[in-house]
Amino acid sequence: MNHSWIEIDLGRLKQNVRALRSAIPAETAVILVVKADAYGHGLVPTAKAAAEEGINWFAVAFLDEALKIRAALPDVNILVLGLVMPEHVSELLEKRIFPVITCLEHGLALAGAARARGMALPVHLKVDTGMGRLGVQWDEAGAVVNALDEAGGLEWAGVCSHFARVDPDQPDHASAQAAKFHDVLNVLPSTVFKHLSSSRAALYFPDWDLNGVRQGIVLYGYGANDPKGRFQTRPILQWKARVVQVKKVPADFAVGYYGTYRTEYPTQIATLAVGYADGYNRALSNKGDVLIGGRRCAVVGRVSMNWITADVGLDARVKTGDEAVLIGEQGEESIWADELSKICRTIPYEILTSIHASLERKYI
Repeated sequence: MNHSWIEIDLGRLKQNVRALRSAIPAETAVILVVKADAYGHGLVPTAKAAAEEGINWFAVAFLDEALKIRAALPDVNILVLGLVMPEHVSELLEKRIFPVITCLEHGLALAGAARARGMALPVHLKVDTGMGRLGVQWDEAGAVVNALDEAGGLEWAGVCSHFARVDPDQPDHASAQAAKFHDVLNVLPSTVFKHLSSSRAALYFPDWDLNGVRQGIVLYGYGANDPKGRFQTRPILQWKARVVQVKKVPADFAVGYYGTYRTEYPTQIATLAVGYADGYNRALSNKGDVLIGGRRCAVVGRVSMNWITADVGLDARVKTGDEAVLIGEQGEESIWADELSKICRTIPYEILTSIHASLERKYI
């Protein structure tokens, strides 16, 4: 009772996959992005459930994530979106994991390590078309590809880029990036696996589906509730805690550090076993809500390290051990990560990935 926990609805994840699949061409692969512990949902259980639904492409940020997937799923395709260093080329070859090439120097280093082993390393070229982050600058891609072809040791298996901005009402920026990406395709074999679309791009722009669409947040249930989009999805993660104490208090009663909240009338204050050490954002102090007994209850006082307090009302029949919902559904009410992100002036990604990895994940 002293710790909060996470519930992941893998059945709903599969429903989300089916919703996406029904909207894109059958020949276009779904690449599930599972970096950052599958956006806080649990890397291996999430990947295994998606594979049961037919997904055979996964994208991660780092090699250690890729190795965990390979141990669980020996036959799927795995792409590392971040840099992999040349000392890990043997693992890439042995485990059949695709790295991206982010610049000429990086490509030459991987190529040299592959040649030293007498093999060619299958890679994806990562092209910077406007993100300004990792990747070969789009107008230098031809020269880089030629130089790496001359060096030997690499096999062009795919090519990708990353949208910086996708806005269906103002598509010019994304369209310019897509045009640059298509220019780069002229310097690569026509058979390479081409993937450009992010979650938001796949939602609104079918012309950019290509051979694969990289999907992250929409398959976890966020950003795809617009009826104008090609598909809709629902959140799959709920975060819950227990009430550990309920006390009746008078009006003008100070709650929490520095008494930032004082009760306006006699009421009951419930203490929940969750705090910022678990990833519950301090910006929710005196601003957030939780669900207890199917009702919204205001978070009052400052969020502390291990506990938060909620005003449940004087007449509420709330008792120690009752379940409270921080993210999710209870009765007819719901609170999702996008609601919390607006209060915290951030994005659902941060809310989800900030939930501490040590908390128990229950898969249903």
